[in-house]
Amino acid sequence: MSTSKPKKHESLLLNLICNIALPTLLLTVFSKEKYLGPLWGLIVALIFPVGYGIWDFATRKKTNFISIIGFVSVLLSGGFGLMKVGGFWFAVKDAAMPIVIGIAVLLSLRSKEPLIRELLFNEQVIDIPRVDAALAERNARPAFDSLLVRASYALAATFFASAGINFATARWIIRSEPGTEAFNAELGKMHSIGMVVMAVPAMIMLMLVLWRLIGGIQRLTGLDMDSIFKGGEGQKKSGAA
Repeated sequence: MSTSKPKKHESLLLNLICNIALPTLLLTVFSKEKYLGPLWGLIVALIFPVGYGIWDFATRKKTNFISIIGFVSVLLSGGFGLMKVGGFWFAVKDAAMPIVIGIAVLLSLRSKEPLIRELLFNEQVIDIPRVDAALAERNARPAFDSLLVRASYALAATFFASAGINFATARWIIRSEPGTEAFNAELGKMHSIGMVVMAVPAMIMLMLVLWRLIGGIQRLTGLDMDSIFKGGEGQKKSGAA
């Protein structure tokens, strides 16, 4: 009898630390001349998303979408800093990343693995085998596929709205000439205060999309919320039985 190895689950915390937190810290704090300097600050910051993406691919055999986004974002931020471009282009960069993600979400609907599955309907959050079994039992797969399409459009709209917030926040904060201490301080302020301003609305919108998605799954499968989420009471009872 053949046995298959269980899938290795990705650590969301480690993902966020390597792809967002550490590169941001390196670019905003340690890229100053008294530490690493702009060039080496950029190089070291790029190591983390690249290294994490390679490690994650080697362990899970899947391309890490967040690592790609983190790499591009760090490369643009560091590259703009080296070229000493004005704050307008940082605003464009901060708006472009969510737009690219939103477009990728829509384009992925044509693939076998839509990004909605990676970002929201994934095995770290949802008890996918249980949901799939319930969908098959009720012949609700076509309706579920339509639900994922609608959720993908809502998710893409969330990223497009985030792009507008990012652009407005960057234009509001970054006003000094590039290459000055004031400009560097404003970059740090944008990545600290701006993270709250940008992340809170985006998180609220993402939670609304997830809430509507879970509601649709409940309607199509007849499962309660505890049975849908990974490690919920429904799963524990089933395991105990």
